[in-house]
Amino acid sequence: MKALSKTTRSIKPAEVEKKWHIIDAENLVVGRLAVVIANHLRGKHKPSFTPHVDCGDHVIVINADKVRFTGNKTTDKVYYKHTGYVGGIKETTPEKVLEGRFPERVLEKAVTRMIPRGPLGRAQLKALHLYAGTEHPHDGQQPETLDVASMNRKNKVSA
Repeated sequence: MKALSKTTRSIKPAEVEKKWHIIDAENLVVGRLAVVIANHLRGKHKPSFTPHVDCGDHVIVINADKVRFTGNKTTDKVYYKHTGYVGGIKETTPEKVLEGRFPERVLEKAVTRMIPRGPLGRAQLKALHLYAGTEHPHDGQQPETLDVASMNRKNKVSA
């Protein structure tokens, strides 16, 4: 029998096998969904996770416009952005963003803030595909469904 190795094996970028996952985000809590997506984008769900290599999977999220917040966060939470000019701070609420032109940006921002900043994080974020409706153009990749609602009872908001 082979003795146990005391070295940690780091995988190389050429050894990475990327899969495709699809998530239906209808009635799912934004923060809890974002954690699952971020972990799959980084590859932390794999035993071969290596922090400095993009070993994550592609994640397709449909119905991103139907995500939910718990409590009064839809009206009380505030997103800030700055235009770059003096006094140019702008604020908006998740309610306005979800009713606006690009409702998937609520989930996109939540995931972006859970991914490391830098070139590796930007490469991992390119594997995130968000769609407001049920249609997506990635049927050719044969994505596996990932049921986030059944992982924990708190992941889904019962309307």
